[in-house]
Amino acid sequence: MDYPFIKNCSLFAGIPADELRKILESAAQHVQYYEKGETVFHFMEPASRIGIIMEGKIRSVKPFPNGSLVDVASRLPGDMIGPAAVFSANRQYPCDVVADEPSTIMMFQKEDILALLQTDVRILENFTRELATAAYMLQERLELLSYHGIAQKAAFYLMLQKRKSGRDTVQIPRSISNWALVLDVSRPSLHRELKKMEAAGIIRCNAHSISILDEDSLNRIILHLPPESAETSRQTL
Repeated sequence: MDYPFIKNCSLFAGIPADELRKILESAAQHVQYYEKGETVFHFMEPASRIGIIMEGKIRSVKPFPNGSLVDVASRLPGDMIGPAAVFSANRQYPCDVVADEPSTIMMFQKEDILALLQTDVRILENFTRELATAAYMLQERLELLSYHGIAQKAAFYLMLQKRKSGRDTVQIPRSISNWALVLDVSRPSLHRELKKMEAAGIIRCNAHSISILDEDSLNRIILHLPPESAETSRQTL
């Protein structure tokens, strides 16, 4: 079997493809196909499997008792799904994990992934790094959701992505509608706040991205401070 997803898989970083192919062929695993919209892991299902996406796109969605859904994350070929849940004390998946498009996943049972980790210390180190990164990203997600204002959420997201990329242009996650889902706000409200920020000269809205023009003003929105007036700016100077 060919493994083209290997080059994008951080779990196997630093291991030559021919060497890794032998490891995977001897590992206990099975490949499973999912249609678009099909659920891979159900919310609160006992967590016993870890997947590595070979093809397609997988989305994690958190359901709430009031019927609302929060888009937690999207995963692409090479990404793992389910490791934190499998090795947690609760051993339950905290979200619905759904195929966003037709997807192929290499599945491991918990005991099989443990055996794989013992075959090479590099895989064990990569796995540990992945879990730590997932925990860090969750903290960022919680901080995002802690903001109540739509403008605050959008500003925080833009500044967070700028810090990660070092660029003033931030890519919109697929569409404004999907971005609104990520921020847990309505699309019309998000669109309205973006237009206000654009009119104020803080950002420029492009087809699939947002250009940050005034970083200080974005930070003031995050801190819920009033816009700095021209008179205040002159006094500061």
